[in-house]
Amino acid sequence: MWQAEVRVDLDAIRENVSWLRSGSAAELMAVVKGDGYGHGMVPAAHAALDGGADWLGVCTLDEALTLRRAGISVPILAWLLAPGLPLHEGVLAGVDLGAASIAQLDEMVEAGRVAGRPARLHLKIDTGLSRGGATVSQWPELLDAAAKAQADGAVEVVGVWSHFVYADAPGHPTTDRQIATFHEGLSMVEKAGLRPRYRHLANSAATLTRPDAHFDLVRPGLAIYGLSPVAGERFGLRPAMTARARVMLTKQVPAGAGVSYGHTYTTERASNLAVIPLGYADGVPRDASNSGPVQLGGVRRTISGRVCMDQFVLDCGDDPVAPGDVATLFGAGRNGEPTADDWAEAVGTINYEIVTRFGSTRVPRCYDGERP
Repeated sequence: MWQAEVRVDLDAIRENVSWLRSGSAAELMAVVKGDGYGHGMVPAAHAALDGGADWLGVCTLDEALTLRRAGISVPILAWLLAPGLPLHEGVLAGVDLGAASIAQLDEMVEAGRVAGRPARLHLKIDTGLSRGGATVSQWPELLDAAAKAQADGAVEVVGVWSHFVYADAPGHPTTDRQIATFHEGLSMVEKAGLRPRYRHLANSAATLTRPDAHFDLVRPGLAIYGLSPVAGERFGLRPAMTARARVMLTKQVPAGAGVSYGHTYTTERASNLAVIPLGYADGVPRDASNSGPVQLGGVRRTISGRVCMDQFVLDCGDDPVAPGDVATLFGAGRNGEPTADDWAEAVGTINYEIVTRFGSTRVPRCYDGERP
């Protein structure tokens, strides 16, 4: 018997990847960083590969090595690499590394030397996000240094890439400017004498809405888990995660009863209350206090009072409710239950944050659609 659980539908991930893959001539990198956006990195990776993914993308070296230890042999790119990491371990494991500065390039040259084989690099240009990547003014110097390192046999420049600012707002002029800047950066790559196999720019939103940004490789993340990166559009994606818990305790209280810390909610009439054993230690945003939608007894209700570390309360009015009844926080929405999008709207965040929150060890993940 379970108390609370996150259920992940691996068939949904397979179907989403297959559908995304069929919509582009480019290869597809399934991004499984952040423990597979809360869905479990290794199971999500296997499902994505079943669905036709060619690559896997992660942020950290540890994530990439975890995938290799799980027996996954497809190309993997890791791109969030702080100074001083044992990058030679990634080189030995055949992990591609993202480089955005001369300092990073130097570390990757050294990693290749220690590993006894060239480091495979993807050079990143900042086309407008002002986050990772070499600026346009730094780009020629990075290219020249990378070309020299490649000529010396220290590295192999496999890819050139960047990341969008506003691809989730189709039609935003920044997207066009970034594509133009990326093309300019690619022309500099050619002038530097580099011929990388992969040029990649498209995240989930651009994969879905900007075929002119697909180039050789697309990098969907959120979309493979069935969530849309574009507000108001579903694209036929199938959400993979459901979060639910069993009612722990019920009680009848009179009108005017204060509920949870600070009594930010007060019953308007005599009511049946249901205590749900999930809280912000488990991934429920505290901002969902008095706003988070939950389905219980076939009725969509709203969290009553503050979300606590381990629990929250639902005011069920006159409706019958009993310990053990299942309360669904969010799911695919096919049976009237709230979705991750509904939760994002209720607490003023994005659907990405909702699903990635549910990675607590107290709430087990259960998988549907597992294969041998």
